[in-house]
Order: sequence, then C-alpha cells, then structure tokens
Amino acid sequence: MNYPEILKYLPGIEPPIKHLTLKDKLKWTGIVLILFFALSQIIVWGIDPQAVQHFLFLETVLGSRMGSLITLGIGPIVTASIILQLLVGSGILKWNTGSRDGRMKFMGTQKLLAIFFCIFESFAFVYFGAIPPESGGITPILIMLQLTLGGLLIILMDEVVSKWGIGSGVSLFIAAGVSKTIMIRALNFVGAGSPTGLIPSSIMSFMSGRPLEGIVSLIPIFFTIIIFLIVTYGQSMKVEIPLAFGMVRGFSMKGFGYRHPLKFIYASNIPVILTAALLSNIEMVARTLYSKGITILGTFNADGRPISGLAYYLTPPRGHTLSDLIISWIYGVSLPPEAITWITYSIFLIGGSILFSVFWINTAGMDAKSVAKQLHTGGLGLPGFRRDIRIIERVLERYITPLAVMGGAFVGFLAAFADFTGALGTGTGILLTVMIIYRLYEDISKQHMEDLHPALRKFFE
Repeated sequence: MNYPEILKYLPGIEPPIKHLTLKDKLKWTGIVLILFFALSQIIVWGIDPQAVQHFLFLETVLGSRMGSLITLGIGPIVTASIILQLLVGSGILKWNTGSRDGRMKFMGTQKLLAIFFCIFESFAFVYFGAIPPESGGITPILIMLQLTLGGLLIILMDEVVSKWGIGSGVSLFIAAGVSKTIMIRALNFVGAGSPTGLIPSSIMSFMSGRPLEGIVSLIPIFFTIIIFLIVTYGQSMKVEIPLAFGMVRGFSMKGFGYRHPLKFIYASNIPVILTAALLSNIEMVARTLYSKGITILGTFNADGRPISGLAYYLTPPRGHTLSDLIISWIYGVSLPPEAITWITYSIFLIGGSILFSVFWINTAGMDAKSVAKQLHTGGLGLPGFRRDIRIIERVLERYITPLAVMGGAFVGFLAAFADFTGALGTGTGILLTVMIIYRLYEDISKQHMEDLHPALRKFFE
C-alpha cells in the first residue's frame, strides 16, 4: 500500500456532488458556526479554571476559547499548513500542487499533520501548565483526550465549511471569536455594580454627571471603527500589471481590460498571524518557566502580568492603553511605567511583520521569480516586450518586494496602534476579522452574484 492510498483512510467530509447555491452554503456555514459556539460553552472536565485565565491572550490567534472543548482552536490546522507550505515552497518536498496527485498528497498530508498536532498540542498544553488539572492521577490523561477530541472536531468542521460553506472554517472561527469579543466588550450590561460594556458604561457616566469619563470610555469604539475603515481601504489598494498573450502576435489582453493585480497587503494577514503567534509563544514559555522557578525570560506578578525580562518588553499594553493615559492625564496621575512596552512591543510587531512578510512570499511561491514563471507558463507576457521570463521577473521585482515590505509594516503598525488605543478585539484580531470579511465579500461577488437579491447585488457590484 503506497502513501496516497494510506491518506484515503483518514476521516474526512465528502464534497458535494452538485453545485451548491448561496443559500445552501449559508445554511451549512450557519450550522457549523452554531456548533462552534456550542462547543465553546462546554468546559473541559478536571481543569484548574484560575490558571486558564493567564492564557486568554491565545484565544484571538487560535480562534478558540481557553478551558473549553475548543481550546486548541485552529492551532493544529494552521501549524500543519505553515509547515507543509514551507516544505513544499522551499522544494524539500517536490510535489507539484498543480496536478491532481500533488494536491491529494498535499491536502492529505496536511490533515495527517493536523491530527498529529492535535495530540501533540494537547499534551503540551497540559504538561507545560497552560491547561493544568485540578488534581493528579488519571485526570491529565482525560484532559488531553478531551482537548484532542475538540481539536479533531474543529478539523472536521473546517472541512465542512471549505467544501459545503463559504470561505474556510479557519477564517470563520477567527472572525466569529473576535466579533463575539467586540460585541461583549461594547454592549455587555452585566457587571459588579456597573455595566462592563463600554457603551452602557459611557451612558452611566453621562447620567452620573461625569461626561468627560463617558467620552473617554467611547475612545476604544471610535478607534475600532477607524481601524476597520483603514484596513478595508488598504485591502482594496493594489498595483495592476498589464498583460498580453505572447503566443499570438499583436493580440493583447489590454483591449479586454485585463490586469494582473498585486495587492498592497501582498502577504495578506500571514505576517501578523506569525508575529502574534511568536509573541504569544514567548509569553507562554516564559510563564511556564517562571512557574518552575526559571526566570530567564521574565517574571510575573500575582495577577499574571509580566513585570521584567523579555516577556515584559514584548507584552501588548493590556490595561494601559490610550484611554488609561487620557484618564491619568485628567486626574494628574503620572505615566504608568508600562509605557516603555508600547515602544518595544510596537517595534517588534512591525519588524517581525516585515521579516515574516518577506520570508513568506519567498517560501510560498509568491516571489517575483515564481509569479513570473506562472505567467510565462500560461502564455502571458508584458505588452511591448518580447516574451521572456527574465523581463517579466525584472518588472515584477520592482513591485513585489517593496509591496511585501510596506504591506508587512502596514499590518504590523495597525496591529500595534489598535492595541495601544485599546480597540475592541485587539489589533491582531481586528486585522484578521476585517481581512476575512473582505475576502468573503470578494468570494460572494465572484461566485454567487446571480443568487443574490437585486438590492444586495447592487451592494456587491
């Protein structure tokens, strides 16, 4: 039995045998979304709920809810995808993903790796203290089994959305989790003595004769809207390269209005995901080491906040945002010492996003040489030039590398700026959500325009 035949025995979801309408896809997407939220309310049996609170920062990146059955979230899927992309993109695995056999190997291996990481990450979360058990004995094994089961369900739900729904489950789970956080932080009327939601809290401040505090409470909401608009505008920015068919002399695609688009945010949200994941892993490792008496990466106070070391300087300004700074200025309080982390965190986030952006395009087949090869293989060339792959590569190089650098810096700066202003859902979460929603908008406008109501069709045009 060869390798491709073994992959066929992995659990999976059969694709639809007929074309699905937009209504059908929305139905399946909604079912998976409801199931996702239901699983997020099932708490893993046998865990220590207090220790879980220290790792809530992982929820945005993982699209999960710590301590629940979906604690692992999209972590195994994303980790498997990134590793396989790097292996194939670097040529270590010489698979032609353009062929049917190559695609089957890639997708099957990705699922196999994701299942492996479900087991491995379940063990790591329990062993290193992210999801510690309340007592010893057989409890740690049961916790790992529950986490693994939740991870496997996420893999199958992602496959349902990819084949029967709209977009991908990975994107859906991230956007759903961030959107839920934004709604709760903005509208929650429940709290000890006063509402915790910013809008109800602001209304209470106005009614209590403290209008200035009420205005300051709305600053995070204001900046959330601003960042949504900026990211949407950045997503629509692109450079268009005119192309022509080189196989037919004198025939150009220009007359048909064809352009090859290079988006300003060229590497999409991958750079900020990888940078945020790296920061989260550094903090998680630092916490784990500190719990074992090793302070090489930093120390933490009783509330679980880092107070020294590398973890301190790479921590986002949680609880010390622009709103807190304005309130401190109003009441004459000195600047909090954590203000230095605003600078160090921003520098690392922007620099990391630039590095990961350049790294990603060179390993994922998005560099000038790879794109030029794809265009040349498709019989396309540049109008006014002889059909030579070196000419196409030289022209693309003028745009792709600068776009990768500027796009990486753009998403890194926006993520840091959103965290600094206290925008709802964290900077990384807002970026991911806006890009995901914009991608869904593009998919619907390309594939299902005929299924839309005439009023909605005008909106998508």
